[in-house]
Amino acid sequence: MSTTSKTITLTLFITTTLLASCNAAANATTKPLFPAILIFGDSTVDTGNNNYPLPTIFRAEHFPYGMDLPDGKANGRFSNGKLISDIIATKLNIKEFIPPFLQPNLSDQDILTGVCFASAGAGYDDLTSLSTQAIRVSEQPNMFKSYITRLKGIVGDKKAMEIINNALVVISAGPNDFILNYYDIPSRRLEYPFISGYQDFILKRLENIVRELYSLGSRNILVGGLPPMGCLPIHMTLKFRNVFRFCLEQHNRDSVLYNQKLQKLLPQLEASLKGSKILYADVYNPMMEMMQNPSKYGFKETKRGCCGTGFLETSFMCNVFSPTCQNRSEFMFFDSIHPSEATYNVIGNLLDPKIRGKFQA
Repeated sequence: MSTTSKTITLTLFITTTLLASCNAAANATTKPLFPAILIFGDSTVDTGNNNYPLPTIFRAEHFPYGMDLPDGKANGRFSNGKLISDIIATKLNIKEFIPPFLQPNLSDQDILTGVCFASAGAGYDDLTSLSTQAIRVSEQPNMFKSYITRLKGIVGDKKAMEIINNALVVISAGPNDFILNYYDIPSRRLEYPFISGYQDFILKRLENIVRELYSLGSRNILVGGLPPMGCLPIHMTLKFRNVFRFCLEQHNRDSVLYNQKLQKLLPQLEASLKGSKILYADVYNPMMEMMQNPSKYGFKETKRGCCGTGFLETSFMCNVFSPTCQNRSEFMFFDSIHPSEATYNVIGNLLDPKIRGKFQA
């Protein structure tokens, strides 16, 4: 073989090797860590289930909700854009938007890569959903069973269970329980005169949900803690903190105590459920950090929502007649309860490496 031929052959070999390495690196980067994502909980992760026949007043299928989505249309998400669940799914290369399970025109691909079972206004306490007419968190596993049946019809029993076993399950609920049953409407206070007792009741309900999802095949579970509930704009308003807009410190301390108990519970649950991996998602500390150092994250307003006055408006009260702020990315909250997409992006950026660290190992 001539020197020229050897040079060409060597060049082709090196080029092919480099291309193969680049493709392998690209596939490693873009290949989803999980085949599907499955969502349970309340309005922080409800992507539109409450749009469908439910007698609930908690809906977000009207403007200005969804105004910063690609099509600018409301679709049931309680924010100006993506929810934290969408952001996690996007970062993990699963899909950009998670459809609600009750959406009537779900495609087979939607089913294969995961759906949302969450319902705005829901809580771990069935009494919460009774007052809001949302789909109880304890009822959402029944929707999951229907999903599994459809999934099996698409790919067969074995492949379906492989998807379920390897999917990421996200559970996010809790604030409605404390706000609706303990703080603002004290319907549980007679039964639980001390907040610690009610926290333990909620955590037991959460444990039951995790165990049920495990029994249905779920193995990778992310559980969200409570936000700083004393700093929610509507909560400050209802407690007459609307002049100086300072947080209710006792309620924040309650959130911290609950989160500490949850962080203690989850490793115990993981140890008792063979093959499971359960990760705590901290939302409290990132939100407090954003409130204490807003300019670091591009925020100018952390004590009221972008919609209307920002003190009370949410759901049907945040509507087409409500004046809306121009710079949504400068507001931590979109309405008086729910974070803006900008806030969810910050939390998503913090959660992404933790998810990869826990579930890639």
